Amino acid sequence: MTSNGTSAVTVTSQASSTRVDWVDYAKGICIVMVVMMHSVLGVELAAGQTGFMHPLVAFARPFRMPDFFLISGLFLPLVIDRDWRTYLDRKVVHFAYFYVLWVTIQFGFKAPAFAAETSWAHAGYLYLESFIEPFGTLWFIYLLPVFFVVTKATRRLPPLLIWGLAALLEMTHYSTGWTAIDEFGARFVYFYTGYLFADRVFALSDRARARPSLALAALALWALINESLVQLGVSEWPLVSLSLGLAGACAIVVIGTLLAQMQWLKSLRFCGEHSIVIYLAFFLPMAATRTLLLRTGIIPDVGMMSLTVTLVGLFGALAIWRIALKVGANFLFERPDVFWIAPKKPSAALQAAE
Repeated sequence: MTSNGTSAVTVTSQASSTRVDWVDYAKGICIVMVVMMHSVLGVELAAGQTGFMHPLVAFARPFRMPDFFLISGLFLPLVIDRDWRTYLDRKVVHFAYFYVLWVTIQFGFKAPAFAAETSWAHAGYLYLESFIEPFGTLWFIYLLPVFFVVTKATRRLPPLLIWGLAALLEMTHYSTGWTAIDEFGARFVYFYTGYLFADRVFALSDRARARPSLALAALALWALINESLVQLGVSEWPLVSLSLGLAGACAIVVIGTLLAQMQWLKSLRFCGEHSIVIYLAFFLPMAATRTLLLRTGIIPDVGMMSLTVTLVGLFGALAIWRIALKVGANFLFERPDVFWIAPKKPSAALQAAE
């Protein structure tokens, strides 16, 4: 039994020396949806009109981030009882390193525009502000360490009490204007669900693998309900949003399991295996391609432009990663030894946090 009162047998049995295939597929789906959202909405905002990809983004909105956070909490039962030094190294310093590095890189590209609007002094202020107000697309890795620390700090409290409070926070839909606080309330329940009910999530995957026909029927029903509630404009209502977030996260688990069983769309699995690479670097090729297409008008259709920007964002990020490894700039995607505060111990249990 883990400290949260749930059995870790299922998690342990699947977190062997090899990666869990369906988890990588599920993470691949998540990162593609994230890149698609930023690409499509960015193009549509700049173009002043929507394209054929807009309904896809709207459909995924109720579960796009809930499933990412749920998956991020799946392997936590295996490591939460580590000593604080090791835990902070793996779960805080790891993400803090990449946040500081990539917020600096992103800011380097945006700083001239900020300075042109106001002054270089104000641009410097905005950079410093990014350490208390998450910058751009990087808010996810800013918030993950907070979730890890809060979960470990409260592990002696009744887990269902913590889950209930987290669910209430999500349903309040409060808005303070501070991303970290607002997103904590909106997302922590999904992360904690992945942690608290990890064994049940893995059991769901096992059932989907054992009965694929039933799983496909359930997915069809879920898709119909999700789309209907989105079209009715009630998907953001209290309780409805929580229900759709949890249902959608479970659906992604099932889809990832079925894809892994059939060994289809292996490129999606590859994206999941390198989701942190894509998440960190997709901004650069995405923004450059969007600017180029909007200025040149090579692709006049907004939908096709959005699709192109999405694909370039995904494959461009992977290309940056490959080039970085080839030229010895590994530090862009691998934490150097000097930034480790605990001995290295690679483990499959860290798969969901890569």
